Amino acid sequence: MTIAKEGRGRWKKGESGNPRGRSPGTGKVAQLRENIAQHLLEIIEQLVIKAKEGDSQAARLLLERVIPPVKSMEQSVKFSLSVDADLSTQGQSIIQAVANGTLAPGQGSALLTSLGTLARIKEMDELEKRLTALEQANEHKK
Repeated sequence: MTIAKEGRGRWKKGESGNPRGRSPGTGKVAQLRENIAQHLLEIIEQLVIKAKEGDSQAARLLLERVIPPVKSMEQSVKFSLSVDADLSTQGQSIIQAVANGTLAPGQGSALLTSLGTLARIKEMDELEKRLTALEQANEHKK
């Protein structure tokens, strides 16, 4: 690729003097990462020492980066939900079970989200059936 210059060594407007740009890994951030990687064990050792001495920021940094956050674990609960009932009745049953303490709030929320997804799926199925019926009726008129 030839790069055209104007007179006196100036680049033409809209054309870069370095079309490929800087090579990856040559910037200051890449150099900083490489330097940190070379001294990583020493850095972690110093963080541990400072955390043991009572430095709360060092302790927090270690805990946030090394130990994954604790996720709540809920036990399975048997819950009767009428499959034949309409979706709003099922939703009310779930909310009532959360209010009674039968279901944990997280479980209730997950069930209600699933119920909402099911409602959207049913809605799409119904729309598809109606559209098919309209298309068939339209074909018979022709």
